[in-house]
Amino acid sequence: MKLYLVMAMRRPAFDASVIEPHKAFLDALRAQGRLYLTGGFGDGSGGAYVLRNVDDLAQARAIVATDPLVLQDCSDLTVHEWNTR
Repeated sequence: MKLYLVMAMRRPAFDASVIEPHKAFLDALRAQGRLYLTGGFGDGSGGAYVLRNVDDLAQARAIVATDPLVLQDCSDLTVHEWNTR
């Protein structure tokens, strides 16, 4: 199973009103069977989530492009194919 690690780092002008739409986005991914893990960093700088059941890196990036964190320009998100052991 291929996994895709999404790192979400907050920008200085982060707007906390995006948190609930972002959580709803993650809940929808979970309902689709695409969200494996998610969580925020203890220092409040951002968080990460892991996608599964995704065809390839391009599809993972397309999914992430619809995250409210991206749409509202609140965080920088990067997507990596993650080779776990």
